Amino acid sequence: MTPKIARYLAAQAPATPCLVVDVDRIEERYQELRAALPLARIYYAVKANPAPPVLQRLAALGSSFDAASWEEIDLSLQAGAPASRISFGNTIKKGSAIARAHAAGVSMFAFDCDEELDKLARHAPGSRVYCRILVENAGAEWPLSRKFGTTVAHARALMLRAQDLGLDPFGLSFHVGSQQTTTDAYEAAIGKVAMLFTDLAQAGLDIRMVNLGGGFPTRYRDDVPEIDQFTSAIARALTAAFGNALPELVVEPGRFLVGDAGVVSSEVVLVSRRGDSTAANGGKRWVYLDIGRFGGLAETEGESIRYQFRTPHDGGSTGPVAIAGPTCDGADILYERSDYRLPLDLACGERVELLSTGAYVSTYCSTRFNGFAPLAEHYI
Repeated sequence: MTPKIARYLAAQAPATPCLVVDVDRIEERYQELRAALPLARIYYAVKANPAPPVLQRLAALGSSFDAASWEEIDLSLQAGAPASRISFGNTIKKGSAIARAHAAGVSMFAFDCDEELDKLARHAPGSRVYCRILVENAGAEWPLSRKFGTTVAHARALMLRAQDLGLDPFGLSFHVGSQQTTTDAYEAAIGKVAMLFTDLAQAGLDIRMVNLGGGFPTRYRDDVPEIDQFTSAIARALTAAFGNALPELVVEPGRFLVGDAGVVSSEVVLVSRRGDSTAANGGKRWVYLDIGRFGGLAETEGESIRYQFRTPHDGGSTGPVAIAGPTCDGADILYERSDYRLPLDLACGERVELLSTGAYVSTYCSTRFNGFAPLAEHYI
């Protein structure tokens, strides 16, 4: 939690549940990444948090944008980003969305299969295209390897076909998974992509770009490597693979830029003992909040992303808890197996904060599941 957010919560006490985001902190993270990886162009992954204040600040800083839909492209344009700084990075796109993006001036598109390549040739003729390679996501707390990417052999054939279709086979991309906690993943992926890059260049393609994707982590409950550890590993791998003839480099951070800039403030709805309160352990203690998986905390599915909590009783005696949301749905459980311990004095009606919730929380919240209003957002 930044001092700016702490002051805002203390002075305003906004109604819960709400998300408070310090936009200055996003700028700090952007500058930190730019300094750590100066040769790469930063394409902010809009899906992480598409709020206009976030996009406007990043556009003013000169950031480019990785969009997953026409709607995200439109938001980026409205925020002041020129179409030349927008990539349509989703490999699954409607033909109408491709055509609309192309008409707006977007000229960079991702793909990973023949069918998507055909759509690009039809709806965005002459565009720069890049093929997403399937790489290992080991070490990622939110893997992305099942739905996206193709094999090296297929990517080679696709890139050669892209040229035959009148497209510009611009580059290759990969993604090591969101909230990646190991630097090894980037080194292995770069080595894999570099071999194909060289092979395609020797086959006569004017291939010029490698997109390193996102994956840089935010600290939640557990420590993660610092950004310079990732960028040092990336630099070593790029030098080993390409020597001094580096291609154009692109990175697509989302969580890293906005994650620790946000805090969710929530009210404790109920603290109860489940089971026999006369048993030796007094029954299992459950803490129910006014935000849950349907209110924006979808990344707690499988207890993958483990947020850190702050309470009014920190420093006092704690005990094990299960933590759940307020809805009348049995799936609305945040943590049951991850050994969360909260203060024994925590009571109904008190406020708690979930730290580093600036990424994905606002966009994952449902419209009105069980009638609960969408998460309120405050950008300061």
